[in-house]
Amino acid sequence: MSYKFLDHATDAIIEVTAGDLKEAFAVTSDAVINLTLDQDKVEEKEQKEFSAQGKDLRYLLFSWVEEIVFVLITEGFAIKRIEFEISKDKDYKIMAKAFGESLDFKKHNFKVEIKAPTFYDMEIRENDGVYMRFLLDL
Repeated sequence: MSYKFLDHATDAIIEVTAGDLKEAFAVTSDAVINLTLDQDKVEEKEQKEFSAQGKDLRYLLFSWVEEIVFVLITEGFAIKRIEFEISKDKDYKIMAKAFGESLDFKKHNFKVEIKAPTFYDMEIRENDGVYMRFLLDL
C-alpha cells in the first residue's frame, strides 16, 4: 500500500496502490492530508464525523477527497487519522470519524491549499489489488 505524487505543473496528481478498496481509500486520505500538512505533527485531541457517497467508485473517490479537503481547509481541522467503513447498497457510502485538532499553520507545517478534486484523468482499477489515480486542483 502506497501513494506517490506525480509531476504536474500547477496541480497535484496522486497515484495510489493498495491491496483492497478500504486500504486504497485509507492511503488516499493519508496522501491528501500529507499534501496539505505534516500529519505526524497532529495530535488526537478532538474528533469529527463526516460521510461521503457516490453512485460508483469514481464518484465515491471524488466525494471522499472533497470531504477530507472540507474538514481540513474549510473547518480548519488537522487530521491525524481517520476510521471509516465503506458500504454499498444502491450507492457507495463511507461513514468516517477523523481524529485530530484545530489547524495551526505553523505547528502542522501547512503546505498548500487544495481547492477541489477533479474527475479529469481519474482512473480506478480493481484487479489483483486496487490502483487509483486522481488530480487535485491546487
